[in-house]
Amino acid sequence: MITPDPETLVRDHTVYSCVMGSRAFGLATDGSDTDRRGVYLAPTPLFWRFDKPPTHVEGPAEEQFSWELERFCELALRANPNVLECLHSPLVERIDDVGRELLSLRGAFLSRLAHRTFVRYAVGQRRKLEADVRQYGVPRWKHALHLLRLLTTGRDLLRTGELVIEVGPAREELLAVKRGEVPWPEVERRMTRLAEENHEAVRTSPLPAQPDRSRVEDFLLRTRRASALRHDQG
Repeated sequence: MITPDPETLVRDHTVYSCVMGSRAFGLATDGSDTDRRGVYLAPTPLFWRFDKPPTHVEGPAEEQFSWELERFCELALRANPNVLECLHSPLVERIDDVGRELLSLRGAFLSRLAHRTFVRYAVGQRRKLEADVRQYGVPRWKHALHLLRLLTTGRDLLRTGELVIEVGPAREELLAVKRGEVPWPEVERRMTRLAEENHEAVRTSPLPAQPDRSRVEDFLLRTRRASALRHDQG
């Protein structure tokens, strides 16, 4: 079996792809980019070689990024915010039977680990914003918007056990932050309050302490086996 180039893996073996970023969050404005994220299933025989298929691929289109299925599942089980949100995009562009089963497992990936990962990511982003304020006098307002959005999403996930990435009625309030219409001290207060609400929500969260790793692993094993049989018969 000839090893395909990375772009061919994405083109011919994608099982799920969606639009993310502002368009998926309900925050798109004129000129917003279209960020595409996807998952491809590298044929199982490729893993029997010394040189393994790539765990991720950038492109081939602009603003496009894809993960190999196993890597995607690993990151989702660790509650990586960007990966978890991909599973809940309202803008699905491509999906097959494997992709549909992946989406059916969305709940298996969710756990209280999200408290640590969402808040930790937000803390890192806040430090960068504060560094901008010290250096330039103003933050990057677009980044402030997305930090507030992420903290709100994480809080609501911990409170309800469900991950919803669309901002809904909060759209105009968040876009006002992006336009720089909300004073930085007020944005800081909102960030602090949301972080505290995340800490409070995790104590009574309906989410399990850990994701359902065995259920996800069973899916991955069955998918790899089916791929091996399919290519053996071919």
